[in-house]
Amino acid sequence: MRATQAFIEQTGGPEVIQWREVDLPAPAPGEVLLRHEAVGLNFIDTYFRTGQYPARLPTGLGMEAAGVVEAVGDGVTRFAPGQRVAYFAAPGAYSTARLIKASALFAVPDGIDARTAAAILLKGTTVEALAERCAPVAPGGWALVPAAAGGVGQLLVQWLAARGVRVIGTVGSAGKVALAQAAGAELVFLSGAPDLVTNVREATGGAGVAVCYDGVGAASWQSSLDSIARRGTLVSFGNASGPVTGVALRDLATRGSLYVTRPGVYDYYADPAEAAAGAAKLWDMVLAGKLSVTIGQEYALTDAAQAHIDLEARRTTGSTLLLP
Repeated sequence: MRATQAFIEQTGGPEVIQWREVDLPAPAPGEVLLRHEAVGLNFIDTYFRTGQYPARLPTGLGMEAAGVVEAVGDGVTRFAPGQRVAYFAAPGAYSTARLIKASALFAVPDGIDARTAAAILLKGTTVEALAERCAPVAPGGWALVPAAAGGVGQLLVQWLAARGVRVIGTVGSAGKVALAQAAGAELVFLSGAPDLVTNVREATGGAGVAVCYDGVGAASWQSSLDSIARRGTLVSFGNASGPVTGVALRDLATRGSLYVTRPGVYDYYADPAEAAAGAAKLWDMVLAGKLSVTIGQEYALTDAAQAHIDLEARRTTGSTLLLP
């Protein structure tokens, strides 16, 4: 099968993304030949492109896609040609087709199409790990979600609300307030407002939130830290505005013996049994109507550079797809 694939030979801006045509061989033992129907765009893609996350060059781009199995290698018993699958942890998703280890794949259940699967799998498994296992909030408790109108943000707000958590969201512009509210945020504030922390404290009776799930990074670190209740937790899971550096542990003590964690979804999905259970919970939430993905924009696969530009400029909402 002939495939179009993205790759980078050096790190930098979106202009470093290149394309090539390749002929894919038959899958080796343990591999699957997969034809992509939809590819997910995620901030982690920009981290690899810029070098914020190191990778051996040259390398492909993209971590998430959904498609149809075309052929399987020896020893592959979980999947068969014609089966619908998705994945979120295998670099090289920016392609029309690829070879991939069968162990990286998740079966996509009936009732969930390829566009939805590609838009939700990485973000949804991240949300499952955060809300269910990393720092769960008891029903009736308060949580703060910066960037609540983003792809992960909207899913996280929905998941928390389904658990009975009271959610405060922040957004970057007035035009995004309705998106966070529609996802289930009880209150929504502008992220750049000087009285943000005061508003969060007032909304929670002066106590602050039990957990802040912060995927923004450097730009929101201080306000997130200042919004947490005594012995609460700051879950810093992303670097959309740049990485958090120079954390002073004494700041955690003076703000009420706070906890901080920097989780990576792959550590919560490294064990096959945990991975299967987490993905099953995600699919169940989608099929039950408790979790819906907003696909805010779609690009042709080979327009990935423009998609990166728009993502980094905060011009996107919800999830973004690249379509082969």
